[in-house]
Formats: sequence, C-alpha cells, structure tokens
Amino acid sequence: MSTPLNRLTPLEVSERSACMCDHGDVCSSYAPGHALHLIQARMASATPSEWVDAIVSQADAVAGRLVVVTLDGTEHALWSASGAALEAPVGAPVAVHTRYGVLAVGRTRFNVAAL
Repeated sequence: MSTPLNRLTPLEVSERSACMCDHGDVCSSYAPGHALHLIQARMASATPSEWVDAIVSQADAVAGRLVVVTLDGTEHALWSASGAALEAPVGAPVAVHTRYGVLAVGRTRFNVAAL
C-alpha cells in the first residue's frame, strides 16, 4: 500500500514563499524591488533613450525607500530591498529606467518598485 501524496496547490506554495531578504540574507526573488534579473538589466541597457536623470531627494535606508526627482521636476517614490537607499544618499545623481524598474547609481544597478 502506498502512502497518499500531500499535494499543495500553487496558491498555498506562493503564500508560504518568502524572499530571503526578509530574513537578512541576499534576495532570492526577482519581483519588483528585489534582486535585479540579468534580462531586466539587459533590456534596460538596450533602451538607453528611456533612462531619465534624477537627484535623490529622500533616502530611508532602513525602509529601503527612495524619492528621486527628475530634472523636469517629476517625483518617483521607489523601494528596493537590495540596498539602493544605502548607495544613493540625498543629493546623489542617479538615473531611473521606469519601463523596466531599474535604478542606476553610478555603475551599480538596482531593481526598484514604484510606490
């Protein structure tokens, strides 16, 4: 006699999953604001005309939140679990790729979620 299999539905599995950054480790998710996926980085690099220059107006490293103001005055509230707020202090020049959710701080790229 075989043991019955305990099958979980996809909904139950997704409810139980948590990114490792919730536990102080490196991001294990590619969801907006978590780890930057290679394809996401390449797509942002392949569309250079969609990068927008900005200045960091607010940075909260504990919450992972940033507010950047583009040169035309548009504000973008962003969140990143991978430390973008640590790398980009207030007043730092950055570039935002809103289509693919990428923030460039110097040569470093971050996956960001719009708030």
